Amino acid sequence: MARIITFGEIMLRLQPENYLRFFQSDRMEATFGGGEANVAVSLANFEEPVAFVSKLPAHDIGQAAVNSLRYFGVDTSLITRGGDRVGIYYNEKGASQRPSKVIYDRAHSAIAEAVAADFDWDRIFTGAEWFHFTGITPALGQNVAAICLQACQKAKEKGLTVSCDLNYRKNLWSQTEAGQVMARLLPYVDVLIANEEDADKVFGIRAGATDVDSGELNKAGYIDVARQLAQRFGCQTVAITLRTSLSASDNNWAAMLYTAEEAYFSREYAVRIVDRVGGGDSFGAGLIYASLHQYEPQRRLEFAVAASCLKHSIAGDYNRVSVKEVENLAQGSGSGRIQR
Repeated sequence: MARIITFGEIMLRLQPENYLRFFQSDRMEATFGGGEANVAVSLANFEEPVAFVSKLPAHDIGQAAVNSLRYFGVDTSLITRGGDRVGIYYNEKGASQRPSKVIYDRAHSAIAEAVAADFDWDRIFTGAEWFHFTGITPALGQNVAAICLQACQKAKEKGLTVSCDLNYRKNLWSQTEAGQVMARLLPYVDVLIANEEDADKVFGIRAGATDVDSGELNKAGYIDVARQLAQRFGCQTVAITLRTSLSASDNNWAAMLYTAEEAYFSREYAVRIVDRVGGGDSFGAGLIYASLHQYEPQRRLEFAVAASCLKHSIAGDYNRVSVKEVENLAQGSGSGRIQR
């Protein structure tokens, strides 16, 4: 029985080999990924009983997506089968001063055309303790936003902890739409995750003296952002990831945790990026794991940031690391020396 439920879309990821541009070669790598699916895989690698909920076609590509989750031990028994297509995203990995590029082809995917009757939340949440979704899922359509609201309401009715990664995607909806929909969902959220742009784009809440393009971060400003989010929506915990983007290849990576009116800041990692996609999802998974295991706030934050730091070194959406590897890094073992 799953302790943790994640709900969202898993997509086919098509990407040129290495750091080639789109169709610079006639080959593309095919893998799977998606926000809540990535969280589920991370948690399964942490040996947590986790289920991913979605809707996927019954054809071979849909089954391949299911199998990619089963490989890691994610419970896929609650996935509804139906619809005609799996969403696709094309990813071009950036390098140095050339940024990465993502193109979505997900309109009319099975989950985007799902209806409320596809999901029995009473059954889905039986025995569960935690429910996680992202702001990407309600952006798929008004119908999916309504399903997210039903899920959040049922989760709170059953006493689950609810977490949400705000994850604003301008290619999916407008800032106005995002603000209106997420304002209806966040009152049900206990643990809110955002980055330096989300609160600004969705709710107009911005850290002072901060320029995300130049990488200038004002940590004091983020305390106020977190406080405003917590007070407006009643969230018990707000986590804000702090990324200083030096280039597409090199970032500095840290985070802040705000809970019980106290703010905690993590150590900062200098990250040489192999694959940035899924970095935020691995942070969310680390935070969920550490929270469920009742880590004190500073350790909870350091675990989540270390998990995400490691993900940046791994190709593909999924974070393929263990609790031990994360703990080793969080405790200071970050030299990268060979282990024999």
